[in-house]
Amino acid sequence: MKRDLDRLMEKRGLDAILVAGEMRGNAALYYLSNGAGVHSGFVLKKRGEEPVLLCYPMEREEAASSGLTVINVNKYDYRSLLREKKSRLDADVELHRRIFADLGVGGRVGFYGLMDRGQAWTLLNALNERLEGVEVVGEYGRSLITAARATKDEAEVERIAEVGRRTVAVVEQTVAFLRSHRVKDETLVQADGSPLTIGRVHAEIRQFIAAQQLEAPEGFIFSIGREAGIPHSRGRADAPVVLGQPIIFDIYPCEAGGGYYFDMTRTFCLGYAPPEVERVYRDVRECVELLHKSYRLGEKARRYQQMTCEFFAQRGHPTVADEPQTEVGYVHSLGHGVGLSLHESPVFSDLPSNNEVLRAGHVFACEPGLYYPEQGIGVRIEDVLWMDEEGTVHVLSDFPRDLVIEL
Repeated sequence: MKRDLDRLMEKRGLDAILVAGEMRGNAALYYLSNGAGVHSGFVLKKRGEEPVLLCYPMEREEAASSGLTVINVNKYDYRSLLREKKSRLDADVELHRRIFADLGVGGRVGFYGLMDRGQAWTLLNALNERLEGVEVVGEYGRSLITAARATKDEAEVERIAEVGRRTVAVVEQTVAFLRSHRVKDETLVQADGSPLTIGRVHAEIRQFIAAQQLEAPEGFIFSIGREAGIPHSRGRADAPVVLGQPIIFDIYPCEAGGGYYFDMTRTFCLGYAPPEVERVYRDVRECVELLHKSYRLGEKARRYQQMTCEFFAQRGHPTVADEPQTEVGYVHSLGHGVGLSLHESPVFSDLPSNNEVLRAGHVFACEPGLYYPEQGIGVRIEDVLWMDEEGTVHVLSDFPRDLVIEL
């Protein structure tokens, strides 16, 4: 949480942090600027002090919405620097020198945000060489801001839950759209008698997402039959929507303009489900129910991946624990944190290096699944969970888990 920033800075020996770049796709800048609607800018935070937002005057109104102290970058006469200096690099180094001098920044400074990797390497090396009294610090792996974002306060949880409510509305609209079609020869057909295709359903889902004032920058999955048995297949556009075949609908939108994500998957058959699909579905659903009852504060996250593999192996399914290269059965990790990125901490992979434990404020997806593509079977059920201060787990995905959708 943001309240942890000073503690994390002290632990990592940082006197200040600077987050920069364009806002779009820049979760670190979005987080520190409280989602201010600016195109680009800087957030600077000294340890023990409130952060400040530096931006250009064209965006001063949007910057003010952050609730942070706003500083006009033109104060440092950057345009004159661009004219006077030999290169853009020299101008950027001098801009940083002026900002740091004005705000009393020195010591170890951590740098975060988005920039072309080659440009960032060049700039950070130049800053480290030329700024007296400043040591540039870069982090590899789980950065300070990533660590802070891993747990959410109640305001963040409510935003995620609101995206969840809108996501559920999209799923409900999609089911209503499917039910609005006639059935001919076990296939849904359109008004002109042509088969309803997965591609046509995709087009409707995109409209439903937009109508809920959400965005889907990562896309979504709506696949049927064999493609449902390949976990990240988004569905073959020309495939018809056929009764009795499992459909995986995995939808992971975010707030419009960037912001918090949600992630939810349901598997269903239209009209009826064959016995072999019912068996696989039952195993996945019972695994979900076991996991939801088993999450505990302080427990290692990797334990739940182990638990999932043990459960499925007992039901006779191949798993990545016994066959790491398997492409059938249980083939992936159990889940991931959800927040300003679709995938963030905590992670649940069963690796010796994964030392994460479940903590109050974690918001994470639980998504066990089983896949048999050559049998035309894929089943995944996914919910987003929040663990509160008492360790109670709240399910934020308020949608039924029924296998069969009646027409």
